[in-house]
Amino acid sequence: MLTVFGDSGRVPRRGFLQIGALGFGGSALTLADVHRAEAQSSSGSHKSVINIFLGGGPPHQDMWDVKTDAPSGIRGEFSPISTSVPGIEICEVFPKIAQKMEHCSVIRSVVGSAGRHDAWQCQTGWPERDMAFLGGRPSVGAVAANVLGPVDKAVPVFVGLARKTQHVPWSDPGSCGFLGPAYGAFTPDGPGMANMTLNGVTADRLDDRRKLLAGFDLLRRDIDASRLMEGMDAFTQQAFNVLTSSRLLQALDLSDEDPAVLARYGDGKPFQYQYDGAPTDNRQLLVARRLVEAGVRCVTLTFGRWDSHGANFDLVRDHGAKLDQCLSALIEDLEQRGLLDDVTVVAWGEFGRSPKINDKAGRDHWPKVSCALLAGGGMRNGQVIGTTNRLGEVAESRPVKFQEIMATLYSNLGVNPNSQRVNDPAGRPQRLVEAGVISELV
Repeated sequence: MLTVFGDSGRVPRRGFLQIGALGFGGSALTLADVHRAEAQSSSGSHKSVINIFLGGGPPHQDMWDVKTDAPSGIRGEFSPISTSVPGIEICEVFPKIAQKMEHCSVIRSVVGSAGRHDAWQCQTGWPERDMAFLGGRPSVGAVAANVLGPVDKAVPVFVGLARKTQHVPWSDPGSCGFLGPAYGAFTPDGPGMANMTLNGVTADRLDDRRKLLAGFDLLRRDIDASRLMEGMDAFTQQAFNVLTSSRLLQALDLSDEDPAVLARYGDGKPFQYQYDGAPTDNRQLLVARRLVEAGVRCVTLTFGRWDSHGANFDLVRDHGAKLDQCLSALIEDLEQRGLLDDVTVVAWGEFGRSPKINDKAGRDHWPKVSCALLAGGGMRNGQVIGTTNRLGEVAESRPVKFQEIMATLYSNLGVNPNSQRVNDPAGRPQRLVEAGVISELV
């Protein structure tokens, strides 16, 4: 373990933060593999996405689409409440979000789910099988790293905060896909942070090591006929930039956060109904805000475990109340800091839940329709898009595809989802999505 020293002594940090090899896309790659070289293009602005995956399939009819006219075996236990936007009602479990509805948009008619228990479509917009022979389609974070590059050389473009889950697909931060591991998510998990220091090495000595590594890379490139070495010098330089900067570590360290802000977000404890899924870690949303302030373009996280085959209403009371607290706090925080128009927040899951309540007071898988909540991003918020039928079974009007939501996220990042291409390993340009933006929003 290594502690970084500058010319005038130890680099100051609150507490004892460490830096080293982090988890990277679930592989054993080094920190140098995490980062891309200089930005290929940049709009000059810093737009970001915070993608909140509600792993397990949240019940649409117990969140944003309460069915008061449905029979008792379908309607459920919750009542709708008014919001800050006249005419829009959501579930009573979300009173704080209801008061922020002018900054939000509800999509009640998300269609096209593959029915899989994973985050793939919520990260890429594509079915997992699409281009699987080349590694699959890249996630929005990987595309941002490839197309836009870093805002700050010492800060990764794409950060995945998802805690590791027993059901592994729920903790997927977003695939690098066919773009390759250089564009995968930087994942500052606990074990990775414990290895992240330069113990007793001065900044001068670190620079000497960087130059030596660069020389080795050039030597290896001369004898390597493959393209594996391409860009390695740039990735290594990016890793050294992170190692010698405190900006990323400061964003991850909540010890200097205003206690009033910490209290507003809450901590999401006790973690209940977690089982094989993610905890309701409210503070990850606060870390996400700090990361986008530091220059991250895409932050992903998984909040809770919503697979409510039993005790659906108890689970929603628990998970929903915690999500209500931290998501409303995030929206308020972004607004107060003047970031709300630049940061798009989306909260959604892989599919919805069955209209019929089963004999365990639960709802089962329902890929036919689901829901999403979007906020910020400079969009025309304060509206509901799409409807389902009286029983919440199918989209009745304005069905919205996963790729339309993904196209909107790309557009809000400053990437044209229809004209922008990324090259696959064969050098062939590939489209980001095959759908347009949600015209009602953008």
